[in-house]
Amino acid sequence: MAEVGEIIEGCRLPVLRRNQDNEDEWPLAEILSVKDISGRKLFYVHYIDFNKRLDEWVTHERLDLKKIQFPKKEAKTPTKNGLPGSRPGSPEREVPASTQASGKTLPIPVQITLRFNLPKEREAIPGGEPDQPLSSSSCLQPNHRSTKRKVEVVSPATPVPSETAPASVFPQNGSARRAVAAQPGRKRKSNCLGTDEDSQDSSDGIPSAPRMTGSLVSDRSHDDIVTRMKNIECIELGRHRLKPWYFSPYPQELTTLPVLYLCEFCLKYGRSLKCLQRHLTKCDLRHPPGNEIYRKGTISFFEIDGRKNKSYSQNLCLLAKCFLDHKTLYYDTDPFLFYVMTEYDCKGFHIVGYFSKEKESTEDYNVACILTLPPYQRRGYGKLLIEFSYELSKVEGKTGTPEKPLSDLGLLSYRSYWSQTILEILMGLKSESGERPQITINEISEITSIKKEDVISTLQYLNLINYYKGQYILTLSEDIVDGHERAMLKRLLRIDSKCLHFTPKDWSKRGKW
Repeated sequence: MAEVGEIIEGCRLPVLRRNQDNEDEWPLAEILSVKDISGRKLFYVHYIDFNKRLDEWVTHERLDLKKIQFPKKEAKTPTKNGLPGSRPGSPEREVPASTQASGKTLPIPVQITLRFNLPKEREAIPGGEPDQPLSSSSCLQPNHRSTKRKVEVVSPATPVPSETAPASVFPQNGSARRAVAAQPGRKRKSNCLGTDEDSQDSSDGIPSAPRMTGSLVSDRSHDDIVTRMKNIECIELGRHRLKPWYFSPYPQELTTLPVLYLCEFCLKYGRSLKCLQRHLTKCDLRHPPGNEIYRKGTISFFEIDGRKNKSYSQNLCLLAKCFLDHKTLYYDTDPFLFYVMTEYDCKGFHIVGYFSKEKESTEDYNVACILTLPPYQRRGYGKLLIEFSYELSKVEGKTGTPEKPLSDLGLLSYRSYWSQTILEILMGLKSESGERPQITINEISEITSIKKEDVISTLQYLNLINYYKGQYILTLSEDIVDGHERAMLKRLLRIDSKCLHFTPKDWSKRGKW
């Protein structure tokens, strides 16, 4: 058995932790850092295959030293063209073969965009009957690119309907309440993207590189040992104390403090409670800077220009980075608008969450970053933020989509919102003259301002698309309908478009920046 003094960074071993059921378990963890406080060693561990927000400092009593795995010694620096010291470009950490084969999540996900290359006419399919569905092998052609990692691409069980083909109600096994179908023989307007949840939209089907255009951008090039570790112990924001999940680049001298104090109105940070109290005597703000564009009850939304209120915007990004792992801080907030949701009481407007969006987005993004602060999570505020972003898109007369990739919690929230919104449209269809009601994907997109690719992926995610007698049909079973009705009963917070006072600006005129 190894000794405590032999444990170094890079070691892997089981670590004792409590799971959600308050039961003890021993998951495998990696030692990221070791520190000595008053003669007692502490170890910063990352649980393998767990989210980084669960990383923590532990004592040696929680380590199973009998099963320790020491890091392998690095090979000597390879030479290139016979010249010593020249190292070929390679990732810092090799991916184990077992991880590749098992299909587990990789540290840097390989993003593949799937495209449906469909013939213009169904009769043009060689060897195929006009009323038979296209096989998945003939319509799904992923772009094959050379990569070291193995990625298993699973084709959808049913083909994707045309965006402009109308849909109609159709029963399934006599038990379905509603269904939607598409007429056959229509030309397909354009190629559709696949349903890989983590894929990035790309017009040519090739995954695009991480974008460097936002206040918080997706970029893993700086994913080193420093940024993998939480550096802030605790944040006091108003009446709440928050436990950060991830690294945030606050000034180095603040990372050793037991508590970081933030003004909840201007988000400026201080070293101590006395500093915060002195600041509050001078701070006149009782709400976020900017224009209040929505108010209903105690909920308000403020629109903040990243150029006019740069200090607030940067402080907001620093706070948000504590709870967003898939983004990296980028200090140019000028091209961005921030929409902050607040809850009002007698002391002022308290921040609940926010989302940011580009003033000019060439890729139809209506959200760049989105966050509900932990004290307000699981209370419906996340969906309210998403609904508000699409309400702005409706006023602008555009369809929108969130910037990819989404975090795990963000993906769950968007999937839930898309599903509820689309099911609400489908269940509200009324038949005319005894015929099944019809609707197209384009019409769903125009009504909801949800991008067509997101509509299609949600229908596939819900497994609603079927092919019956030469038609694409969307079948709503009793289980789906009942589940949707129960979910809508719990969704008490909704956006009232009558309370929105918003005039979109033409940001293509640079003078308005």
